[in-house]
Amino acid sequence: MTDFDSSADHPIRRFGWSNMFVRPEDDPRADGGFDGERETLVGYLRDQRLTLEMKCSGLDAAALARRSVPPSTMSLLGLVRHLAEVERGWFRRTMAGLDAPRIWCSETEPDADFDGALPDPEVVDEAWRAWRAEVEFAERFVAETADLGMRGRRGDEAYPLRDILVHMIEEYARHNGHADLLRERIDGRVGQ
Repeated sequence: MTDFDSSADHPIRRFGWSNMFVRPEDDPRADGGFDGERETLVGYLRDQRLTLEMKCSGLDAAALARRSVPPSTMSLLGLVRHLAEVERGWFRRTMAGLDAPRIWCSETEPDADFDGALPDPEVVDEAWRAWRAEVEFAERFVAETADLGMRGRRGDEAYPLRDILVHMIEEYARHNGHADLLRERIDGRVGQ
């Protein structure tokens, strides 16, 4: 049960190993130590993806869809949907050159990933299915691409795969920082 501050509508902030998502010895993420460029890039991206999953673990649809603070529409569920769109854009469209339409966003609704993050279990399930499908595609694409210098096209620009991997690590790290604050606001959990 979460304790709430009586003077405000937010949980009491607590920190300690008892408040972590998993015990340190059960943490599925690596602690660095990767060998070589590919392993380093793939390993750090994998760890960032696992961090997002940890930040969202154990929450119901209402908590996942809870917005940060007005006027922002950001929520943990919105982040999952947004990162599914980002994975799809970079790996399916740009790197693989596939005709893969956006999942939720469009020219007329560019923020549908966040705006459509509703407290509905079906919306949550759809978001996780989409995110996992995009991550699986990306992981397979990277594993099957021998040269990290291989270039994908977006408009007139060409991007090497290694740059996309670095960008994705940055994208997840940025949004995992948002996820830290969102999760703390939901139930006071911090860290990891």
